[in-house]
Amino acid sequence: MKDLWLRFMKEEDGVGVVELILILVVLISLVLIFKEQLTRLVEDIFKKIVKQSNKV
Repeated sequence: MKDLWLRFMKEEDGVGVVELILILVVLISLVLIFKEQLTRLVEDIFKKIVKQSNKV
């Protein structure tokens, strides 16, 4: 039983998946928190692109 427990504690196969899920959760949370600011930033960038493309 002790050997089984030690092997279970040393098992790291699922660690990469858990890390990836945690990173995605953090990124999604940040997007939801700063949604308004990000939307305004992207709109401003596209306005500048359109404005400068009209000059060309």
